[in-house]
Amino acid sequence: MDELFIEGGAPLRGTVTASGNKNAAFPLIAAALLTDQPVTLRNVPDISDVRTMLQIVEGLGVEIDRPERHTITLRARALRSAAPDPALLRRLRGALVLMGPLLAREGQVWFGSSGGDQIGRRRIDTHVLGLQALGATVDDGADLVLRAGRLRGQDILLDEASVTGTENVLTAAVLAEGTTIIRNAASEPHVQDLCRLLLAMGARIEGVGSNLLVVHGVRSLAGADIALGADFMEVGSFVALAAVTGGEIEIRHAGVEDMRMALMVFRRLGVEVRVRGDDLLVPGGQAPSVLPDLGNAIPRIDDGPWPAFPADLMSVALVTATQASGTVLFHEKMYESRLFFVDRLIGMGARVVLCDPHRALVHGPSRLRGEPQGLPSPDIRAGIALVIAALCAEGRTVIRSVEQIDRGYEDIDDRLMSLGARVKRRRG
Repeated sequence: MDELFIEGGAPLRGTVTASGNKNAAFPLIAAALLTDQPVTLRNVPDISDVRTMLQIVEGLGVEIDRPERHTITLRARALRSAAPDPALLRRLRGALVLMGPLLAREGQVWFGSSGGDQIGRRRIDTHVLGLQALGATVDDGADLVLRAGRLRGQDILLDEASVTGTENVLTAAVLAEGTTIIRNAASEPHVQDLCRLLLAMGARIEGVGSNLLVVHGVRSLAGADIALGADFMEVGSFVALAAVTGGEIEIRHAGVEDMRMALMVFRRLGVEVRVRGDDLLVPGGQAPSVLPDLGNAIPRIDDGPWPAFPADLMSVALVTATQASGTVLFHEKMYESRLFFVDRLIGMGARVVLCDPHRALVHGPSRLRGEPQGLPSPDIRAGIALVIAALCAEGRTVIRSVEQIDRGYEDIDDRLMSLGARVKRRRG
């Protein structure tokens, strides 16, 4: 396993360009299975999770061409299997978005258990119930098996605004007979990217960007060429890095329109971010201070479905709060294990009270100490949060299990060093 050796205390300065949205890559790759024509995806992040997803679809029979590092062309002329490799599935929860396209294309799909971050229970009932409503039958044994003859459009109310659940129902509905209405649909930027790709392929979808999608089924889809939007999780991480180290970072092609809520939350933590077209500038030398609620009440930061503050930025925002004057309560509503990484922050000197699995009270600013004995990266977002903490701490910190961070952040050590971070990677 790789490790990062980080010497903290250096302000980060310079310019970075945002990567493509990791969470858009999976459904867009999966959507290529809906046609036998070429589908070209641009601005695809070159990260380990995307490489695993490509391995999975290649195993199903998809031809893959990569003319450039961030450009992929997929062609599913004929699929030879509707059962993704179970060993690869255990490494990547995002591959769940293959359910809808495989069911629509092949009339059946076999799924073993999926992997991903260990941040609490992550139910897939919404996926299955939505596909059942379109006409799929389900055998929930050792493996999950779905079968369908002709899928038919229905008026579907999702029991939760699940992103991948919405994506699976959407990709099945575009080739279903008749009209499908998806109520309580997720509307995150990656869902919108999927809708834009499907529209470019010839699908008929109304309500893109809203929680009500109307899908008029078509008989077939063609190829398309589309670029992924910016990864707003990565953009938020670089905003936090600049804020806690006192440096100045310009983030290019940041997808500013998708950052509105995140920037509002950073402002509540006293972090100034300037918008310059589609770029962001975090000015140097800031001394963040928590903005209290009216009556000098302790403010609360919580997550929720889009356009609320994204759950995947909670860890990053919490580390930022350790360097801001004042007190703030974080309420992580979605995953019961997301906040357990704060024990490591407390060990570094952060003043954080973990009230319960979902709530943490942060009082800052705290002088963080490096952790030379090593900190594991429990998941992608906690991993990058610990990197951010290490970069503003005094002394050396060793970050272990860096492959967790590599799953979501491209060339993270090289990009940090380009900003002046004192980081070295030791390969395991």
